[in-house]
Amino acid sequence: MTDAPHVPVLLRPLIAALAPIEGIWLDGTFGAGGYTRALLDAGADKVFAVDRDPSTHQMAQAWAGQYGDRLQMREGRFSQLDTLAGEMLDGVVLDLGVSSMQIDQAERGFSFQKDGPLDMRMGTTGPSAADIVNEAEESHLARILFLYGEERQSRRIARAIVAARPVTTTLQLAEIIARCLPRPKPGQSNPATRSFQALRIAVNEEYDELYEGLAAAERALKPGGLLGVVTFHSVEDRMVKRFMQLRAGATGNANRFAPEIEGPPPAFELKGRKAVGPDDEELAANPRARSARLRVARRTDAPAGRADPAALGMPILNKGETRR
Repeated sequence: MTDAPHVPVLLRPLIAALAPIEGIWLDGTFGAGGYTRALLDAGADKVFAVDRDPSTHQMAQAWAGQYGDRLQMREGRFSQLDTLAGEMLDGVVLDLGVSSMQIDQAERGFSFQKDGPLDMRMGTTGPSAADIVNEAEESHLARILFLYGEERQSRRIARAIVAARPVTTTLQLAEIIARCLPRPKPGQSNPATRSFQALRIAVNEEYDELYEGLAAAERALKPGGLLGVVTFHSVEDRMVKRFMQLRAGATGNANRFAPEIEGPPPAFELKGRKAVGPDDEELAANPRARSARLRVARRTDAPAGRADPAALGMPILNKGETRR
């Protein structure tokens, strides 16, 4: 798979954790097709390849034919994966990282190192980063930067952005942010990293997507089916970890003297208590894998339910906000 423009992260441990791979699977973050191809090569009878970015399916035409009807491409969000598949599944995989091929395309507006329109949409519809940057109230913009990017200088940056409007390009925004923060020391990340992450999450509703995608996977998986999720930062990993724990019945006790809390039958069984990270070989070949974490759970035959987003530690932009 060396011809792919995006290197799939934690691919070997993912395939090992999901083995034996057979039946019907869904890759909810298709991208350059690394996970999908690995699942098909490992023995999956059929894989639904889901992505909201239509360009990913166009690029796949160069190799998709070798799999025939075993590969079924679907354009859409993975929060709708149960509807997009239209049948029960033996496995679901999600790679929550932004595709390197999206970052490398300046016209997509993800990178603070390449000049391009301030877009950041993973798909082709909905508000762009430019819409948020130029139309949001200063207080709302500051909350996005703080809550989604953990940017401690969020108010200062938001004030500077509002003063500089209209902001239309990635480098223009990166320069505004850089003027608000100390010059980075050698080895430190670019000053714009947190703010760009926050805007990307807001534009693509990434935490809502993750919450709904986990619920959709629970609905779509057959008893015994496997859910594998690769995350890249602490908030995503916390949401996935707590979802799997809660839906596996790990409700715990209020204190050690209290009786065990009786909950609904567990919808999942955990495969391993700890997340799996990259080994030294993968880190040497792909430093981008440094923060990646893999978690896997197996579906039981219990009815599908819902997890409370607050219990997952899901960031919610406004207190009292009604989820979509």
